[in-house]
Amino acid sequence: MAVMLVSLSACGSRDPNAPVVETRSAAEIQDQELYKARDVPTSTIWDIFRQRGDTSTVGSVNKYLWNASLEVLNFLPVQSVDPFTGVITTGFGTPPGGGREYRATVLVSDPALDARSLNLALATRSGPVEAGTLRAVEDAILTRARQLRQQDSRF
Repeated sequence: MAVMLVSLSACGSRDPNAPVVETRSAAEIQDQELYKARDVPTSTIWDIFRQRGDTSTVGSVNKYLWNASLEVLNFLPVQSVDPFTGVITTGFGTPPGGGREYRATVLVSDPALDARSLNLALATRSGPVEAGTLRAVEDAILTRARQLRQQDSRF
């Protein structure tokens, strides 16, 4: 019996190098998290004087490509737009002087004013359009984007 008491008393001894385990109630943990959330810095009136990022982007896309896409395809009814992901989706519409209905999906994938930043899908009711038609609409959007940028740089 004495041997068993000695061995059990050794189990209760504490290693001075062992990490301390702290126990807290759920309410204490929740209160601490609430106070941490309040420590997040908020904006102040002085934020208006801070340096802003590139002003030629809307969200993460190029504003010139974005606006040019909307202008060139203005004959199409807009179904959804998301300037943060760069997606414009339209319904079917007929261009002025045309007889065929088109619909478009535009993806502006980069903040750069570059042809690689513009992805256009153009379709008719019978399927995708010819490559020449697609290229002509892309060229019109890129040309209009360059014009908008030149107008902006004059001021």
